[in-house]
Amino acid sequence: MCDRVREGILVGCGNPLLDISAVVPLNFLQKYSMNEDDAILAEDRHMPIYGELVEGYQAEFLAGGSVQNSLRIAQWILRQPRVAVFFGCVGEDRYANILKEKAQAAGLDVHYQVKKDVPTGTCAVLITGTHRSLCANLAAANNFTIDHLEEPSNKALVDNAQYYYISGFFLTVNPPSIMQVAATAHAKQRPFLMNLSAPFISQFYMAPLLAALPYVDIIFGNEAEAQAFAEAQQWPSGDLREIGKRLVAMEKKNPTRPRIAILTQGCDPVLLIQQDSVQEFPVTKLAVHEIVDTNGAGDAFVGGFLSQFVQGKSLDVCIRCGNYAAGHIIKNPGCTYSGEPEFVE
Repeated sequence: MCDRVREGILVGCGNPLLDISAVVPLNFLQKYSMNEDDAILAEDRHMPIYGELVEGYQAEFLAGGSVQNSLRIAQWILRQPRVAVFFGCVGEDRYANILKEKAQAAGLDVHYQVKKDVPTGTCAVLITGTHRSLCANLAAANNFTIDHLEEPSNKALVDNAQYYYISGFFLTVNPPSIMQVAATAHAKQRPFLMNLSAPFISQFYMAPLLAALPYVDIIFGNEAEAQAFAEAQQWPSGDLREIGKRLVAMEKKNPTRPRIAILTQGCDPVLLIQQDSVQEFPVTKLAVHEIVDTNGAGDAFVGGFLSQFVQGKSLDVCIRCGNYAAGHIIKNPGCTYSGEPEFVE
């Protein structure tokens, strides 16, 4: 059983998306000019997809978006509600109500900013056999503004937290909010964690990423994201350990707490890179028949990590729990879990 931790100890900011998931035939993908395993942003031609899934297929709803996923997983492992507070932007519509209901059922304390004239962000999750194709319409999630964090009740929640986690995806939405949370963490000498999130963040949003990085105590990423960062920085790419060492050595506002990089590489060992060491943590390989869906494994890894980190556990325990959570999620469709968590420290 987990140690009891204080409510609101962890704050996350990200893009809240309602995942609308359904098993569909191949010609459904073709109708929307999509391929199996696509992960795309919706264009105008994709907009009818969400209504069609709800009306014509047995669609399931899930509170999605990268940070919200990670916090849900952390809550599942902690088995104690309202440890994590989540900020993001939704519309004023039915989907926002479903999203809030699902997130709260998972134990999250959600404080959505509501924009009346924009629909809630959605992600169509199209399952064809063992393939899973994603089509995301960020919609309201794109409209988050810093004044939401400056409302007294929300500011109190941010000030009250001991740990802060933000995805690189949020750099596309509202960098000033990220900088405000980062500055709060720095002023209070509390850990600020961030995720590289996707190669396109390093390719197209490097300026806000570099602005936030000096505040980052722990940076997460997978091999593709780390390579993209290295290429954008014109570093010699290829050696993940070397990229991690360079990431750790970049400028930091609080040099008394050296940065840590945690880089995942699928079924290969997770790398924990600190100033003077690189450690490997093996990943339990699953049999082919056990793998249902690898999507969401990265979010789950961070969720598992955070569940132990907010309890003050050692980094090796945090990483082992990250690996446990990712392994569990892979055996389930989407970023979902089943049963009680079985992580043993």
